[in-house]
Amino acid sequence: MGEREECDPKLLSTVRAARRALVDAGPARVRAEGDFQRVALPDEDCDVLRDLLVAEQARVVVEIGLAYGSSALAIAEALVTQGHRAAAHVIIDAYQHLFHDAGWEAIASAGLAGLSTLTTGRSQLELARLAAEAFVADAAFVDGSHVFHNVFVDLYFLREIVRPGGLIVLDDCQWPSVATAARYFELNTGWKPERIGRPTRLRAFRLPAPRVEPSFDDFTPFEPR
Repeated sequence: MGEREECDPKLLSTVRAARRALVDAGPARVRAEGDFQRVALPDEDCDVLRDLLVAEQARVVVEIGLAYGSSALAIAEALVTQGHRAAAHVIIDAYQHLFHDAGWEAIASAGLAGLSTLTTGRSQLELARLAAEAFVADAAFVDGSHVFHNVFVDLYFLREIVRPGGLIVLDDCQWPSVATAARYFELNTGWKPERIGRPTRLRAFRLPAPRVEPSFDDFTPFEPR
């Protein structure tokens, strides 16, 4: 999974303090009253995401959707905790400006600008670029567009980017559009639901190793569960 060095305790403490401050005080700027509580991944689910990535020993993580930065700080905490050399957290969010850059400000203020990078193009196009560059990630977290065709394209390219045997975690599978997109890959490309041993709204899928490539005549119709 990549060579490790010692965890930076000062940076880890800073990241944890940033997470706590975001939970307790909220972001400095919001789009509208109550938007942070409505949009941000709840703190308990952020803990679940962090623990999944630590258990995965993930070194390179792609995140779709930044918003106010709650999940991004949890992902960064997972990476800092492990102390991997050359760890990388690639964030894609075309709409960060609508959040007054509050999410990226939280990342930068926590001293994570060297670990985390933000790309502000549409994920469906930026993921295609990463795939063309043969970029490889250990895991991905998807919490971007909830429009079916956008989610489907995100998952298509993440299947190209996340290594065989890697992990893809999704938020908001209670939305039929998100659940239906994920269901295709579960039924037709060998993705397996990963057990999460605590209550959470997140769902995780383990990619097969080796990679499964279905034939054109081996198609299972897909509907959300």
